[in-house]
Amino acid sequence: MELTGKVKLVSDVQTFDSGFTKREFVVTTNEQYPQDIKLEVIKDKCSLLDRVTPGSEVKVAFNLRGNEFNGKYFVNLQAWKIDAVDASSAQAAAASSGSGESLNGTLPPADDDLPF
Repeated sequence: MELTGKVKLVSDVQTFDSGFTKREFVVTTNEQYPQDIKLEVIKDKCSLLDRVTPGSEVKVAFNLRGNEFNGKYFVNLQAWKIDAVDASSAQAAAASSGSGESLNGTLPPADDDLPF
């Protein structure tokens, strides 16, 4: 999966007792209704965030990871590739993705007169 947006926050490296390391960051999407998406990098991928600064446009490739612990379910977005994006290509990508309004104009009229 991929995500393009502006970096809002980059946290420090967290090191756990087992030697496991992770680093979290937040990307604000370039959509009509922007969303703040928290992602993480783990182990040797923590160095990917060394060259990323808040405010920069990035394209992030990530995996969706889920697990269960003590009856609770957790979902993590684990990034494995982070590329810098210049502002002009980010705007072009947002424009080419289109909006829901353009799709509504192409739908055929509904002939059903349903009560709900």
